[in-house]
Amino acid sequence: MNVRVGMGGRGLGEPLGIRELARRHALLPLRIFLGATFLYAGLDKLTDSSFLRASGDGSIGATMHAIRDSSAIPALVDLALKAPVGFGYAIAVGELLVGVGTLIGLWGRLAALGGALISLSLWLTMSWQTTPYYLGNDLVYLMAWLPLLLGGAASFSADALRASRRRRIM
Repeated sequence: MNVRVGMGGRGLGEPLGIRELARRHALLPLRIFLGATFLYAGLDKLTDSSFLRASGDGSIGATMHAIRDSSAIPALVDLALKAPVGFGYAIAVGELLVGVGTLIGLWGRLAALGGALISLSLWLTMSWQTTPYYLGNDLVYLMAWLPLLLGGAASFSADALRASRRRRIM
């Protein structure tokens, strides 16, 4: 299978092989999965009537009180406990922004950094005590963000469109 495109040092109309296409789009499934997952997570938090409360079953406040002593950084949990509802909103909005940015590929590396930082903070607080460690999903999400942080949103993205326009102008 050959597809004709004019990028990557090839002339316009020169065929790309299936391996080259796979290499160029290798991060796209990961980007779609992480973007959709973080978008869903943010929406889920914002629409859950019990989550954005300081106390009560299923609330962000009760969850943070429950994990405080088992987290790797209790001081981080203490800081969030000063305003648990505000912290809950910050996490939810952060997840929304990361999800949208990742899906459309707008400032892809910045979105990946945001996703990695959210995942890191959740790993160090929520799933730190998970044994064995590989059963905790936050660490896996952190590792999944790293290729997008390094590679950016190279294909089917607003970033790629902006880069293409800049090249045409120059």
